[in-house]
Amino acid sequence: MNETLLIALQLLLAHVLTDFVLQPAKAIKHKRKHKAKAPFLYVHAFLAGFLTYLLLQQWTSFLVPVIIMVTHFAIDLWKLNQEKDNLKLFLLDQFFHILILLLAWLYLTENLNSIIPFFESLFSSQNTLIIILGYLVVIFPFGFIIGKATQRWQKEIEKDDKINSLEKAGRYIGIFERILVLTFVLTQNIAAIGFLIAAKSILRFSDKGQSGGRKQTEYVLIGTLMSFALTIIVGFLMNALML
Repeated sequence: MNETLLIALQLLLAHVLTDFVLQPAKAIKHKRKHKAKAPFLYVHAFLAGFLTYLLLQQWTSFLVPVIIMVTHFAIDLWKLNQEKDNLKLFLLDQFFHILILLLAWLYLTENLNSIIPFFESLFSSQNTLIIILGYLVVIFPFGFIIGKATQRWQKEIEKDDKINSLEKAGRYIGIFERILVLTFVLTQNIAAIGFLIAAKSILRFSDKGQSGGRKQTEYVLIGTLMSFALTIIVGFLMNALML
């Protein structure tokens, strides 16, 4: 196995073991309650460094394990001192941990000097720019366009007080479905789009018997077909433009 890949896997495995496998729910609650006074916080940070040292097997080098131990403690303490514990905070916490692991990986593989050339080559690639732009277009502008195009039907459905829906659920469903559809088109798995449509149709048509269910089903079907059609067109254009 490539040594650089091996080091990346070792660092990630140590992190997953520390943050998820060896951190029970009781310990997390204890940390949230006592914060900097929680003994497990220190044990947890030590485990992050110790497991990194153990998996890297670089027995005479302590710099990376110590840095990971200290930064893991600092990041977790920062998170514990926040008022809310939500998905956004969790993702930020993991982002900071992964960023430290990335810097450690660059140091261990002596690739620090390759960062700038890497990004220069990345954003000089036509295919890379097409892929990034394509996904951004189907996630953001298309969501706005579809929302505006179906707005009049949305207002009609909202008049029915018996129709309940999770807040912003439709927006997130649309984003994920367009990501999946675009991925299927780019990877030449067009048939998978049919299964996606069928799965969504089964779930939506199950509510047809409820009050206002027919209107909601028709509204969802219009939005779905519009979303799929636009995304498929973009996917074919991307495939045609990529070398």
